Amino acid sequence: MRFVAGRWAAGAAAKDDDFNGQALILRAKRQAMLASNIANADTPGYKATDLNFSAALRRALDNQSAQTSSGEGYVGAADFQLSTASLVQYRQPAQSNLDGNTVDMDLERAEFAQNAILYQVALNALNDELKEFKLASSDPRR
Repeated sequence: MRFVAGRWAAGAAAKDDDFNGQALILRAKRQAMLASNIANADTPGYKATDLNFSAALRRALDNQSAQTSSGEGYVGAADFQLSTASLVQYRQPAQSNLDGNTVDMDLERAEFAQNAILYQVALNALNDELKEFKLASSDPRR
């Protein structure tokens, strides 16, 4: 949703904003989970977790579009937390450990690096949108 000409309007640009914003939030959540896995690599009994990113993004966008089309407004932080919590999965270990820890450091490092790059891509997309908004709002021909 964007505020255009004194009213809220939905459109393709608004969906891009929603997508980029939700992607950035979910990438940050996933990065925290991966960091937690790496930090607990030597903790006996620790079960590595991950976020199904595509399913979480799809659910967040579906919830947001359903609430904005029904007039309820933006998805709150509590709603978003509930929607992502159900998508957290335990990682299946490729090889079992005697201490019950399921963290595979090679896999975690690779996922962490990939997610960091994709986080930066999402951040750059939002920065580009902000620059466009600033340029449009500073246009002297309004």
